[in-house]
Amino acid sequence: MSESLDSTTRSSGTPEGKKPLKRRPENLAERIYAQLKDDIFEFRLLPGDRFTEQDIAAQTDASRTPVREALYRLQREGYVDVHFRSGWQVRPFDFRYFEDLYDVRIILETAAVRRLCERESTAPQLEDLKRIWMVPAEERLQDGPTVSGLDERFHMMLVEATGNKEMAAIHKSVTEKIRIIRRLDFTKPFRVEATYNEHAKILGLIIQRRADQAQSLLKSHIEESKAEVRKITLHMLHTARGE
Repeated sequence: MSESLDSTTRSSGTPEGKKPLKRRPENLAERIYAQLKDDIFEFRLLPGDRFTEQDIAAQTDASRTPVREALYRLQREGYVDVHFRSGWQVRPFDFRYFEDLYDVRIILETAAVRRLCERESTAPQLEDLKRIWMVPAEERLQDGPTVSGLDERFHMMLVEATGNKEMAAIHKSVTEKIRIIRRLDFTKPFRVEATYNEHAKILGLIIQRRADQAQSLLKSHIEESKAEVRKITLHMLHTARGE
């Protein structure tokens, strides 16, 4: 069980003679949720690890109510499972599940690209994306987490630019489910560079209304990311387990 919760969620001391401020339960639940999610993302809590609400409550100096609230939120998002009588478990890794979600992404995003290419006018969102991705090499960001967030937004904005709110909502749901592994694609500098290059090419093809080529490049871009993420995830899991 991760020890990282201790340093981030225990209340600090208060000046002598003053009463400690009472923490609002929803704020505490949010903090516990955020820390547990970070522990899962960073493989401090490994797939298959089991723990109880009492474990988390003891480590966070909290009652079981905010702990339970945080855990049920993580369960709804697909990160943990609850087992009758045996507590909680980090959901075991299922690569087939994630690869199926990547396939859904390909279907949604290539359909979005086709629609954008068939528009009479250029969607305004594409101008915003050009300012981020079609920049000189010296202006490119190198921080992995920052680029990861921008990458996620790039793909979401392509779908949002179609104006189909239902399609965008489905895509957003898929995006949130794969976030746990997708961000790993940006732990390698060469993947950051490849992302800038490929995003710029995809945007250029959409603006030129070259739908077939834009769809093909986007599909290979997502499939390459999927393969790279699988490789990095397996390496990180083996390293975390000391294998």
